[in-house]
Amino acid sequence: MTTTSPGAGLGATIRAWRDRLPPSAAALPVRTGRRASGLRREELAELAGMSVDYVVRLEQGRATTPSAQVVASLARALQLSAAERDHLYRLARLVPPADGAISDHIPPGVHRVLTRLGDVAVAVFAADWQLVWWNRSWAALLGDPSSAPPHLRNFARDRFPVDGGPARLAQWPVAEADRDGTDAAVVSDLRRATGRFPRDARLAGLIRTLNAGNRRFAELWATGAVAAHREDHKTIEHPLVGPVTVDCDVLGDGDSELKIVVMTAVPGSEDETKLRLAGIAGHVGSAGTADQAAGR
Repeated sequence: MTTTSPGAGLGATIRAWRDRLPPSAAALPVRTGRRASGLRREELAELAGMSVDYVVRLEQGRATTPSAQVVASLARALQLSAAERDHLYRLARLVPPADGAISDHIPPGVHRVLTRLGDVAVAVFAADWQLVWWNRSWAALLGDPSSAPPHLRNFARDRFPVDGGPARLAQWPVAEADRDGTDAAVVSDLRRATGRFPRDARLAGLIRTLNAGNRRFAELWATGAVAAHREDHKTIEHPLVGPVTVDCDVLGDGDSELKIVVMTAVPGSEDETKLRLAGIAGHVGSAGTADQAAGR
């Protein structure tokens, strides 16, 4: 005998949350003649970075044990609150992320702001510089990160490669005005994160890997500097529009220490024109794709 109502299981809950989220809230186009008020299965699958068939199996109860990575991606795509996210983990028979651990969750209010930024290139990183979300303009400017395995989508790993591994988050060359300064800022920001999340296993593993495998990181880590990385200036060698120089600003969201990275060009400049052209070219080249979650 069960004490749970038929409509309270994993599949029914995902379906209910999908039905309540309008496409406009996820920055998806609203087409005329649309019957569904919420997201279609195809749209949820695209936002969460998984197959439509898997979403169907989840909703129909034929897939009942999704991984923590899948659940995290669904929570971001559905724009769940922290309590709803934890409930989704429990329905999937998983332990919700512990208090004090680094969170990959993007609160609904932050989601709303992100989807209203229009064509601005923006991405969201967790406190350990793990990429958790990006929009189409970001992918158009730097290349689509979805080809990289999710656990390797980390800016610090790209910055301080181990064993000569390739960069994962930018498909074309990127130069900074002060590379040494940026290196130091990223390392000192990670040290700050260890004070904020002293028991986070993923962060500790990242620090061990980079200390052991990258001499430059180890040297900077040994200085003990603590600071936040807040701004930079980059030149991206875009294959279609040529070099684009942008201001890179890092905004914080509060307690969860999410890093909202925004790329913009000087208003009225040639770089602003190139940035707009890169976005148009990227959108045409990936027509039909939506903003991505990091769970692909």
